[in-house]
This record gives sequence, structure tokens and C-alpha cells, in this order.
Amino acid sequence: MTRCPPRPSSLRGGSFVPHTLDADAVRTWCGLALDALGRARADIDAINVYPVADGDTGTNLYLTVESAARAVDAAFDGHANSAAVSRPTLADVVRAMAHGALIGARGNSGTILAQLLRGMADVLADGTPGGNPGAGEADGLRRALRRAVDLAYLAVAHPVEGTVLTVAVAAAESAERATGDVARVARAAYEGARTALQATPGQLDVLARAGVVDAGGYGLVTVLGGLAQALSGEAPAAPAPARPGRDALAPTGTGGQDPAGCSADGTPGGGPAFEVIYLLEADETAVTALRERLDALGDSLVVVGGDGLWNVHVHVDDAGAAVEAGIQAGRPYRIRITHFDGAAVRKAGSGGPDRPGPAIVLPDQSGAQAPTGGPRAERAPRAVVAVVPGDGLAALCAEAGATAVATRPGEPPAGGELVDAVRRAHAREVVLLPNDAELHHTAAAAAAQARAEGVRVAVIPTRSAVQGIAALAVHEPGRSFDEDVVAMTSAAGATRYAELAVAERQSWTTAGVCQAGDVLGMIDGDVAVIGSELAATAETVLDRMLASGGEMVTLVLGADLPDEVAELLERHVREGHFAVDTVVYRGGQPTAPLIIGIE
Repeated sequence: MTRCPPRPSSLRGGSFVPHTLDADAVRTWCGLALDALGRARADIDAINVYPVADGDTGTNLYLTVESAARAVDAAFDGHANSAAVSRPTLADVVRAMAHGALIGARGNSGTILAQLLRGMADVLADGTPGGNPGAGEADGLRRALRRAVDLAYLAVAHPVEGTVLTVAVAAAESAERATGDVARVARAAYEGARTALQATPGQLDVLARAGVVDAGGYGLVTVLGGLAQALSGEAPAAPAPARPGRDALAPTGTGGQDPAGCSADGTPGGGPAFEVIYLLEADETAVTALRERLDALGDSLVVVGGDGLWNVHVHVDDAGAAVEAGIQAGRPYRIRITHFDGAAVRKAGSGGPDRPGPAIVLPDQSGAQAPTGGPRAERAPRAVVAVVPGDGLAALCAEAGATAVATRPGEPPAGGELVDAVRRAHAREVVLLPNDAELHHTAAAAAAQARAEGVRVAVIPTRSAVQGIAALAVHEPGRSFDEDVVAMTSAAGATRYAELAVAERQSWTTAGVCQAGDVLGMIDGDVAVIGSELAATAETVLDRMLASGGEMVTLVLGADLPDEVAELLERHVREGHFAVDTVVYRGGQPTAPLIIGIE
């Protein structure tokens, strides 16, 4: 059954009641921060000039927070499915958030953000009142922000002012000066960080030359804005980042270098060539020695974590030596090696995070990825990756030559899953079909990550599986990439979509009040029809959609929908709408009994 109306997982466009600092507030915070980073991702990528101008800070922060948000959702789901049907505590949720950020941290800024969240979790999970609004919560948040700053500075080998660390300090100091309840403290932290962000160009020469604020700091301000909104119910004013002009990233003098040793245009001519990131299982003594060894190998060293699990980030010229240092310290896995010329590599991890495989995937000279010592695989010219809600649709996409990402009920795919699907497609050009409005930010972040690995990716903003089917039907690998994307986008845009669902409880909708068990006909995302019987409701939806025209009806049947219903609807279209064809697919989606497309 489906809620009435469905609740967006990220809280986009939804309303909510201001929280005290409890488990629900943290979940709301994660959703709001993720949504805000999704909107700001491209802007943050565009101003990313330090420590390397590789244009991925916004994407890395989005993927880091996405991992944190998924861990928080899993904590709630785990309690909901327990025998006691209990609710998670604040300690449960902040620990889950910190762990999710740690294992999903991407890039320099994402790794530092993970450590900031860990520092906050240390305090908030250690007895901060979660159900008693007032001074206790406000003081807890002040101490959490200060602990976050202290841990972040310890994690960075050589802290630099004018970066995300400076912004974090300003947030903590503003929170300590603030009076009032926890919402006022959160707002003060946000405003302090926002003010500090605008000052970063005056603290770091590379930012001043490019005419931008610090990208990592801008991301932290965005995350703190989500916290302030979660606790107050009011969205804070967004910071306005400086944007680079056409020549902003060009060197302003001969041999100009930023504090990281990179040239002023961000290329690694004067700095390390590789970014190396991995998770590491090791004790603290071994990690202390690892820090010293990695610090001697390169720069931008950040080691975050604790309790036997660490996330290691460093820029080096000798990527193999950095990985070898991790092997000597403990057990590294999820190893990612990125060359700053845009070719990215990653560890295959054939056994998963618990049983990592030994082979490191390195780029060959053509840019294709192949395991060292193995045969070189040739990339296909072009591929399509489609997110679909059922096994039947996945098989249909595979038959059409696409790489399918099957969703699970209540678990939309993470950005990392979409990036992996792009890698599996193994093509120089990829068209990505998210087939869900709620996945557009995730798809955009995944596309940015894939582009950093040398793949040309276009995201077509499909909102339903039937729009994806329409786009796939006109896909033609033989024409130019741009022409193919235009044709697929046009086909998707010309397809209206509807979905039938069953209400779980009484609720207000755009079509009136629904009761538990009612059949909801949602057209283009809004509830348009409320009925008591599925076939009759579907007929009403079809008639409304076809009233404005249409040549083709697509019916995608859910896992439990009888074939007789499809036959009934086919006959209804044939008898009531002359010259309209109908095609039926057994989609097998477990949630929506029926998806309808009109072309």
C-alpha cells in the first residue's frame, strides 16, 4: 500500500513542525541538507579551486550527506521492523549519521564534513537531553559544534585558514555566543558560518585570484542551513557564492601557486598527481604511524574516524605507496584513486566491504579501465542506464540494450549505485534515465562523478518509468550524442504519466479526502481521482488523460495485478478512444499496481 499522498523521502516541498533536538530533528536535518546540496551542487562544483580545481566538491559533499541520510533512514527502519516496534533515540540516529558519512565520505571536503558530524555525534549521543527543550539542548548543540571543530582540526595534517575549517570555527564561536533555545543557537551557527564564508577570499590567495569563496565552506554553510531549518521551521537565507568568470581559473602571474602546491589554475603541475581515498580497519596506534608516512608522501592529508574504522584521504604522486601504507597499517578497502587530469580509477572490491578483492583497477593509456595484469576491455561507444521499479521493466530495458538499476520498495538507489551502473555500462557516452522526480539530484551527482572518470553523461529528467520507456524507444546509438539526447528528451517530455496506488490511511489530497484502502489515481504526480475499485479508477484516469489527446497508451502492470484488469482496460481504450493503440508490459513493480503512459 502507498501513503496518501506519498511522502517524499527528502522532504522536498513538504511542510513540517519545528523540532526539538531529537531523532526526528536529525532525520529532518539530513533530508533538508541533502535537498539543499542537490540544488547547490553545480554552483559549489563551479567554484571549486582549492586544494585542486577539479570541480567536484559539491558532488562529493552531496554523496557524503546522501550516505549519512541513508544510514539515518536505516536506523529508523530497523527500529520500525523490530519486535518492540520502538523508535530510535537521538544517540542511535546521530551515531548512524556519523557512521554513514564516514563510510560514504568523498573528497577532501566530504572527509572533513564526516569528521565534523562525528564530533557532533560524540556530544549529542552522550547524554544531551533530546526530549526536554530549553537550555539543555542549546548547550548540547554548542558543545557539539565545538567538539566537531576540535576533531576536524586534529584530522587535517596541515590546516589552512580560509577553508571549511575556518567556516566551522565561526559556526562554533557564534553558537557559543548565542542565547536562547536550540533553534536560536542553530541559526546563530548558520549566520556565523555564512559571514565567515564571505571572508574566505581574503584569507586564501587562490580564492582571491579566482574571485570565489571556498567551495567546502559553502557546502558546510548549506548543511548548517538545513540544521537551522529543521529546528526552527524557517528556511534561512542562502549564501550567494562568488562565481568564477571565463578566465577566473587562469594563472595571474608566472609560476603562481596556491598553498597546496598546485598551479593557480588548479592543475597538478606543481602538486601531487593523484587523490587516494580508502576506508581502513586499524587500531589508533597504527593510524598514528600511517599519518606520519602519508604526510611525507604528499599533501591534503585528512584521516577521520575512530573505534577501529577510518577514512583516509591524501594527494600523492605515488598512489601505490599510499595504498601500501594502508596495508601495513591495517586492512584498507573501498580504495579510490583519481588522477587529477580527470581519469579516475577505483578498487574493484570483489568481495564487498567485508571481503575486499585484491585487484586495483588502473587506467590504461586510452582512458578505458582494466584490472592490472588483465586484458584491456574496449568501451562501447554509447549506453543507456535506466532506473526501474520492477524486475519485468529491468528485463525489458536489458532486452533493449540498456543497463537497468532495479529499485527496492522504499529504498531509492544512492548516487554510488548509479555511478556503479554507469561503470558497468562501460561506454564512452552514457544517457541516464532516473525515471523518478525524487532521483534527479542523485542522478545529477552521479553524472558529475562519472564525468570526473572520463565518461560523457547526460541526464534526461524522466519522472516515471513510462517516460523512460518512451525515451529508450527512440534511442539511436548511430546518431550524434547531442541529437540522441534531444530525441530521447523530446519523447520523454511528450509522454504524460499516471500511477495508481492504494492509500494507507486517511489524508488530505489535491482531489479531496481519501480513506485507508481507497484507490488513488495520480496524474503527473498529483492525486486526481479517488476511487474504491482499481479497474474503474484506472478507466477514469485514462479518460481524463486521453481527453486532451493521445496516440499510444502504455500500461505497466504491478506484481499482483491480474491480466484480466489489463484486458479490461485495453478494451475500454479500444471502444472509447478511436485510433489509440495500447501496449502492455508486465513490469512487476511491487508498490504501484499500475503505471500508465500516454504518448
